[in-house]
Amino acid sequence: MPAGGPTGGHVLQRALGDQRRRVGGASLLAMAHQACEALVPVVIGLTIDEAVGTGSAGALLRWLLVLAALFLVLSTCYRISARFAEGAGESAAHRIRQDLAARVLDPRGGADTGRLPGALAAVATGDARRVGSVASALPYALSALTGLAVSAVALLRTSVPLGLLVLLGVPPLLWVGHLISRPLERRSEAEQEHAAHASGVAADLVAGLRVLKGIGAEGAAVARYRETSRSSLASALRAANSRAWHDGAILALTGVFIAVIGLFGAHLAMRGTISVGELVAAVGLAQYLLGPFQLLTYVNGEFAQARASADRIAEVLASPPAVAAGTTPLPSPVAGRLRLRGLTHGALRGLDLDVAPGSVVGVVARDPAAANDLLLCLGREREPDAGTVELDGVPLADLDPGEARRAVLVAHHDADLFEDSLLANVRAGADGDAPDVGPALAAAAADDVAEALPDGVDTVLAERGRSLSGGQRQRVALARALAADPPVLVVHDPTTAVDTVTEARIAVRLRELRRGRTTVLVTTSPALLAGTDVVVVLDGGRVTAEGSHPELVASHATYRSAVLA
Repeated sequence: MPAGGPTGGHVLQRALGDQRRRVGGASLLAMAHQACEALVPVVIGLTIDEAVGTGSAGALLRWLLVLAALFLVLSTCYRISARFAEGAGESAAHRIRQDLAARVLDPRGGADTGRLPGALAAVATGDARRVGSVASALPYALSALTGLAVSAVALLRTSVPLGLLVLLGVPPLLWVGHLISRPLERRSEAEQEHAAHASGVAADLVAGLRVLKGIGAEGAAVARYRETSRSSLASALRAANSRAWHDGAILALTGVFIAVIGLFGAHLAMRGTISVGELVAAVGLAQYLLGPFQLLTYVNGEFAQARASADRIAEVLASPPAVAAGTTPLPSPVAGRLRLRGLTHGALRGLDLDVAPGSVVGVVARDPAAANDLLLCLGREREPDAGTVELDGVPLADLDPGEARRAVLVAHHDADLFEDSLLANVRAGADGDAPDVGPALAAAAADDVAEALPDGVDTVLAERGRSLSGGQRQRVALARALAADPPVLVVHDPTTAVDTVTEARIAVRLRELRRGRTTVLVTTSPALLAGTDVVVVLDGGRVTAEGSHPELVASHATYRSAVLA
């Protein structure tokens, strides 16, 4: 990649370069196919002149064999070239998706900055497919040029005026056809927009069906969808009418053009300038030439779309990392001592904090933004604006982000589950193929969740765990973080959707399971805070109070309002 990051041109070059052997093979075969296609009208004309016109059965058989050989070669070349071309396109798109996935999953981050997950998914699917299509389209472009060259030679050898008429008449015909297609393009785009809007409305109604029934708004919802559906139908009918007019107009123009060529060729034949067979060949080549020109129009459109998609892909690949890649090795073994000095980032203002190894520390932040910024810095997802975070005396900024996150695991409040079994979700962050996750399930009270499921821990969860309740999802996510058993575990509000009895049980079991391992609980839960060794209060981006949970409840009004309100 270039020093300044890849550009759209580099992405296109990479897509073609990686598949140059397939693209080259597909191009040669496609060129042979088009050359044979162009020769078919010529052979038919020769058959008429040398066999039909003379009544020679031997010549007829000979030219029929030549014609059969042409069809055999062109059909074989087409099948193989199409297979190579499509394979090249799919392989190029796959390689681009791999590059995008590697960039998005890079421990240094940064690819998602300013982009929604759906936007990244669209780049990795639609844009990658469009760029990959360049590898498929290039052989077709070369084959079309080959077909034009062979046709030009054949026509000019037959009759220079007739050849010039065909070669100079086809481009304006295609240009007029392009003008005719513009209304269809506009109406098709409107049709797609209305259809997408109708689908979106339907999806919203289905997702909120329970709420709509609860408030008795089914009638209004049905009326809204009916209006949207009618608008979509009207747009589809307008597009269908436009398509019918477009196809009829193109067919009429083509017919007029072929008729002009036929009349002019007939005039030349009547004057004895060309033979009947040459006339048939010229008309056949005129009809054939429409194909290569249309193919070039298609390839041009593919390249235009691919260039725009390549620019979007290049923007993702060239995204600056959110954090630097350190080279200092991780301390071994990791004791788990955290030391924050002058930490400034977002809502944090010169934060100083010491976490002893093996301790359980509670952090109460009045400002949710301060809690979030603290998690981002501890997880090396963002570089602090100022100050340092140290692990056993080594600044996190000097460590590789991946190594740092294996030592300091930050479990965010909004952690998602995967569409897999409950057991696979819990094992996702653990080392080894078959770790014993029983203690983690019990500590998070997720064993109760498994017992309530039809297949226990082997029950497959829906996308993002939506088949579970909010509290059940939180417990499974907490079990996943505990099963990873990192030297330092930072957990953010893991029990906000859990009932108080279960929360109290989790607080006791979590402390037991994490005994001897550093644990930081960023939460306002009294049950969890009661089980900590010390609690610190963040206000204004700094530590304003420190002590045990009972001490702070008794002496600190801000703490009481944040925890007991």
